[in-house]
Amino acid sequence: MVVVGTLRCDLLLGDVHSLKGKRAVMRPLLADLRRRFAVSAAETGDNDLYRRSEVSVALVAGDHAHVVSVLDECERFVAGCPEIELLAVRRRVLDDDDLED
Repeated sequence: MVVVGTLRCDLLLGDVHSLKGKRAVMRPLLADLRRRFAVSAAETGDNDLYRRSEVSVALVAGDHAHVVSVLDECERFVAGCPEIELLAVRRRVLDDDDLED
């Protein structure tokens, strides 16, 4: 069985006044997501706005419950960052039946 999970987080950054300040917040966040949860993570939207960002997380595993659990943990981690306000989350989990050959 193959299960693919994605999580897209729409973020509002706190006391950030430049794109350089945004990078100082986003780089550690993305590195922590990758290291702690063994997922792929990238900034995927609002690259030219210094107080907004979209972060996407993806993972592939063999167990639906594991994918859901890891995505839950990633969402809680992002929501718990003091310099970030989590505005919206979009999640997809695709099982074998949803994936085309």
